[in-house]
Amino acid sequence: MAVVAADGEVLATARGGAFRPPAVGVERAVDALADAVTRAFAAAGVTAVGHVSACLANADLPVEEEQLAAALHARAWGGSVEVRNDTFALLRAGVDEPLGVAVVCGAGVNCVGMRPDGRTARFPAIGRISGDWGGGWGLAEEALWYAARAEDGRGEPTELARTLPAHFGLDSMYALIEALHLRRVEPVRRHELTPVLFATAAGGDPLARSVVDRQADEVVAMATVALTRLDLLAEPAPVVLGGSVLAARHPQLDQRIRELLAARAPKAVPRVVAARPVLGAVLLGLDHVGAAPGAGERAREHFTA
Repeated sequence: MAVVAADGEVLATARGGAFRPPAVGVERAVDALADAVTRAFAAAGVTAVGHVSACLANADLPVEEEQLAAALHARAWGGSVEVRNDTFALLRAGVDEPLGVAVVCGAGVNCVGMRPDGRTARFPAIGRISGDWGGGWGLAEEALWYAARAEDGRGEPTELARTLPAHFGLDSMYALIEALHLRRVEPVRRHELTPVLFATAAGGDPLARSVVDRQADEVVAMATVALTRLDLLAEPAPVVLGGSVLAARHPQLDQRIRELLAARAPKAVPRVVAARPVLGAVLLGLDHVGAAPGAGERAREHFTA
């Protein structure tokens, strides 16, 4: 989080832990923010601010944003509060005005779009029940599925059956399945297999490459639908790409996304943004208070230095 003056000067920053209201409840999740807020306020020499611009992970539905906004307002950290999903922060970090579409592909996938008149496009983005596919966690799961079936004969051969267990110093998928099931390898470490998938694809493995191509298709499908909903398909509009998977600029994934966008949304202008989401939250906050354009540039310089 950051405490920022109206002229864009960053007065203080602080980092907090994971924010997971669906898992722990709204109040406990907000409690987790309180330590970072307290530290940042102390460093900035303030006890409250004029406006709180909160772009939060796991605030996926408008009703969740409303609940979180009420909870934040009750803490009296600011005179006004606006809560958005953190994908809105990615979009604002990648554009000079609130116009365009952003797709985040990190642990999961999400997409939002905005127009200056306030119109937005978004998806529930809460997993397979809302039609999502991919993200770092989903890619790792897909790689494991294909590798297991390749080793036992149910599926096509793939180098993933060797490279995935080798990452953990194991010699077979059976050994990796057993290690994951018995928690000799903690389940949270599955995310480590996503870079292994990309490396295997880069080595030419056809099945691994097909999984990467499917992720590109999913990213472009979300972006194209959002552009269509906002009537932006027929005019130049930025498509901001971010999150750990997209910010890594894996050549196959990056190139395939650009190819598909050129075919389905020829006027879209893709750009990869690696800035932290806090920058977008700051810029949205400065927009809200009507700060001068130079304020946004000053804040941007701080976070991209």
